Amino acid sequence: MRKIAVVTGTRAEYGLLYWTMKRIQMDDGLKLQLIVTGSHPSPKYGNTIEQIKEDGFKIDDEIEIDINSYKKSSISKSMGLEMIQMSQGFERLKPDMLLILGDRYEIFAAATCAMIMNIPIAHISGGEVTEGVMDEQIRHAITKMAHVHFPGSEYYAENIRKMGEESWRIFNVGDPGIENIKNTKLMTKEEIKKDLNIDIDEETLLITYHPVTLEIEGLPSQISNLLEALSKLDKKMIITYPNADHGSDYIIKELNRFSKENNKVHLFKNLGSKRYLSIMRNCGAIVGNSSSALVEAPYLKVPVVDIGNRQKGRLKAENVISCSNDHKDIVNAINKSLSSEFREKVKETKSLYGEGNTSEEIVKVLKQIDIDDKLLKKKLVWG
Repeated sequence: MRKIAVVTGTRAEYGLLYWTMKRIQMDDGLKLQLIVTGSHPSPKYGNTIEQIKEDGFKIDDEIEIDINSYKKSSISKSMGLEMIQMSQGFERLKPDMLLILGDRYEIFAAATCAMIMNIPIAHISGGEVTEGVMDEQIRHAITKMAHVHFPGSEYYAENIRKMGEESWRIFNVGDPGIENIKNTKLMTKEEIKKDLNIDIDEETLLITYHPVTLEIEGLPSQISNLLEALSKLDKKMIITYPNADHGSDYIIKELNRFSKENNKVHLFKNLGSKRYLSIMRNCGAIVGNSSSALVEAPYLKVPVVDIGNRQKGRLKAENVISCSNDHKDIVNAINKSLSSEFREKVKETKSLYGEGNTSEEIVKVLKQIDIDDKLLKKKLVWG
């Protein structure tokens, strides 16, 4: 039986891995080895490790790291702590392959350990572009360490080929976010009201704003502009905490202050995938700089206001309005997103990220690909 180690460090990434993990878990030819780290064990970010357990997954290793985001050095220290424990975990579990998703520092540490320990790496969502954050460099570094690539679109697959990766290693499986929507029985407005005591209407805003890590000095100004814009709009707002990046503590502090001063604000550490997607489907617009707004929202045909440079370079469907961090631009963009004219346009939006059979395609490759010298010994190929 082939052992597949999966590492997850955040709520968003876990939501995207869920169906692939379920399919691995149910397959007679594969054994899931789940390693949980990052913000999952942290009460500050919603203690999402409990959700993983409730979903029926056995956690084979839990790696706690320091996720204090006040200092730039805290992330590199966290990576060091993770790598020590991750190498011990790999030594004990002896996985045949590591499966990881995305571009966060927790995943970079796991990939580095696997590379050094000669464990083949399968990487989901490579080839993407996010010019405003350090995730850009991390993502491409993981691509060069990885032995198998599962990009979310043909455009991103081509980016991986241009990085010198051999074509036979690359499988365009679509983005797991689309499958997540298709396989999840989303809640109605009535069910959301019963669950959260929030009436969602056609002008309710779903907001997530993460630190733009390559523009961290500008974070206070960015958050000030965002909150000023939201104050002027005076809409019902459902806001979620940011990821555990450098600068997230500042955002959390300002969001808590803002929510105490505004009775139309509903602030959550973590909504969970089902609630989040359900609110996304039923809200008026999604505001902020989260990648989920660019992947899942087009499929659900919901307007998006993408602020600043965090997602600069990603594929963007017709439902996305990009704007600067200036509060006037944000106000104008949100007003446009809620207009009847734009909503009509959004109804014609087409998903750019596949048809929602990602986990099936990934598991097929994980089972069938030969783990041999050809896989492990990488070559640079151009043209």
